[in-house]
Amino acid sequence: MSAVLFERIDNIAWITLNRPHAFNAMDEEAMRRLSELANQCACDSSLRAVVITGCGDKAFSAGGDVGSFSSDPDNVDRLLMDMTTYFHSAIARLSRLPLPVIGAINGMTAGAGLGLMACCDLVIAADTARFTSAYTQIGFSPDGSTSYYLTQQIGPRRAKEFFMTNRVLDAATALDWGLVNRVVPRDKLEETVTELANMLATGPTKAYAKVKQLVDSAHTATLESQMELESQSISALSKTLDGQEGVRSFIEKRPANFLGQ
Repeated sequence: MSAVLFERIDNIAWITLNRPHAFNAMDEEAMRRLSELANQCACDSSLRAVVITGCGDKAFSAGGDVGSFSSDPDNVDRLLMDMTTYFHSAIARLSRLPLPVIGAINGMTAGAGLGLMACCDLVIAADTARFTSAYTQIGFSPDGSTSYYLTQQIGPRRAKEFFMTNRVLDAATALDWGLVNRVVPRDKLEETVTELANMLATGPTKAYAKVKQLVDSAHTATLESQMELESQSISALSKTLDGQEGVRSFIEKRPANFLGQ
């Protein structure tokens, strides 16, 4: 059985971490598979949304498979370099997909699991989910984009506290801190995420891609350079089929029929 499952339902891709016996911890195989699937999604122009989740009720992902680190202590540094190469490739590709990526957080999320969650555009968490860093607990430092995204999402002071103390956040606190967009009952998670994915998959996909680019550039751009990007983006979108359909539907007072083009 694959460490990471892939299923396509219409034009939505579902990526599922599939090691429930290990709290969906990611070993080298899982990280390599994630990188392959991220590339697969990037090369499929017919996709219009991606969902990432974990198998079972206990965990989204406990992060890297710490047990594998002890198998060859003399070469663990090389193992971690190989694992992060695959994992960071997956994170970079997923975060830059020109379509919405949704995290469906079904349980405990720790370590590298936080990075996989944080790179998603939107995150829906079950009310049973819990979040912790766990890196310094074993004498390690963050990886998998966590120091990048969490610093942006919760601020540097909270990020340092989170990483240094390994504080465990419940779902309500994660929502308050801005780590997730919404918290729902566990038995409503799949239904809620499916509805959101279906809504986004029928929306103006190219416009969503521009939204991602603009929001990602905002924290490093100047006011003038960001507004120039806004001008270029809205102008380019006006020439797309969905941009033209959106204007027509507004004038004709009817729902738009977006094709993602």
